[in-house]
Amino acid sequence: MEIGSAMGRAVRCACALALVLACRSGAEARVTSRAHGTRVRVDAHAIRIMDGDTAEITWSPAERETVRVLGIDAPELFERGSGRDTRTIPGFEARGFARGAFATAREITLLRATMMDGYGRTLGYFFLDGRNYSVLALESGMARETISRFGDNGFPEEAARVMEAARSRRFRRR
Repeated sequence: MEIGSAMGRAVRCACALALVLACRSGAEARVTSRAHGTRVRVDAHAIRIMDGDTAEITWSPAERETVRVLGIDAPELFERGSGRDTRTIPGFEARGFARGAFATAREITLLRATMMDGYGRTLGYFFLDGRNYSVLALESGMARETISRFGDNGFPEEAARVMEAARSRRFRRR
């Protein structure tokens, strides 16, 4: 009984912290209205890769969904500063990697989290021929992991795979 109530308090504290952080950023996270917690198949022709960790899916002419890939952060395409935007080579390399990985996949599935991010984007993992894209991006050096900062988003097994890929990548660099 003691363990259960302590765990319940921990979960409530984590949820409260997430709410505070979302409010602090000026953005409000909300629950997705789309199917979540299960993989859904995505037509490769319906996906537009925006950068190394964001894609847009066109479900119909009137229905689009922007997906922020869970578990990773890829370099930005443009660096803001000194009054103008400048292109970043790592950002374009990461987007090129993503475009190539998605273009060669025979089957693409999406596993959505329950919550959307503060910008109204779906949070989820893409699987390319059964392999987690976040793991592929980490293994190739095109991204860094974000699980240690943002948590598992309700997918502890996938988060563990991402963390293992991040640890393996760091080990290989030494």
